[in-house]
Amino acid sequence: MKYSFRQLEVFLAAAHFQNITRAAESLAMSQSAASSALKELENQFDIQLFDRVGKRLQLNELGRLYRPKVEAVLAQANELERAFSKHTEVGALKVGATLTIGNYLAVGVMAQYMNTPTRPRVALEVANTSTIARRVKDFELDIGLIEGELQSSELDVIPWRGDELVVFCSPSHPLASKGSLTDEDLREATWIMREQGSGTRQSFERGMHGLLPDLNVLLELEHTEAIKRAVEANLGIGCLSDVVLADAFKRGSLVPLAVPEHRRFDRQFYFILHKQKYRSAGIDAWIELCRRLR
Repeated sequence: MKYSFRQLEVFLAAAHFQNITRAAESLAMSQSAASSALKELENQFDIQLFDRVGKRLQLNELGRLYRPKVEAVLAQANELERAFSKHTEVGALKVGATLTIGNYLAVGVMAQYMNTPTRPRVALEVANTSTIARRVKDFELDIGLIEGELQSSELDVIPWRGDELVVFCSPSHPLASKGSLTDEDLREATWIMREQGSGTRQSFERGMHGLLPDLNVLLELEHTEAIKRAVEANLGIGCLSDVVLADAFKRGSLVPLAVPEHRRFDRQFYFILHKQKYRSAGIDAWIELCRRLR
């Protein structure tokens, strides 16, 4: 074999940091050792994987082609090493989740995943759909859990479970006593909404087609708890996942509003994986735990 795993690790670190000094630090190597390893890898096969611009390394077309293959090789090698060491097949995971999923569903899955004799770690990042998708594409996350629709030639988008958005208000809001809202009620209401680019906002706008230009949006907030507090304070009405609102409805601090039947707010949650990502036992176990979730 003409290459070493250490050379592959240096290649991936350099691709991530775009700087050989930072790549070396991340691998606890000297800069000269990391630079030599990368140069030897390229010289052995008479290839160039990066364009050098000053101290910055930029993956070229060949480097982008080989990066996912190297990711897969090292992932399999790491799993084999864990097996040889008689560790559990379920290892550490880097998981990304959008806000609703991350705050209300993923933590329960984490607890189950980590509740094994070897206590595998899970690093959870919560961000919007576009950020999670980008980090999965860059192999910075092993798997993503998203609530927004996504089209990508680099990612496998796998349906997980259904979800539904619910329009809601405070118990003292004038609309709380109304049996069913009309489109005119929706048009005249003051709204507290999730920010543009979120999966929740995407699903809301799809359900409100034809009314969007006329809606009175008072606030756009990134956090669901802030939206719930604003609605409880009677600043307006909102629309969030029923997963987020279940406890508030039980307490009576918020109440659901019935929208016209032609307004559909159902949607799908998805798993996203890089198409060339090695499907480890840990990833399969995580997906299985998510599918069991109620």
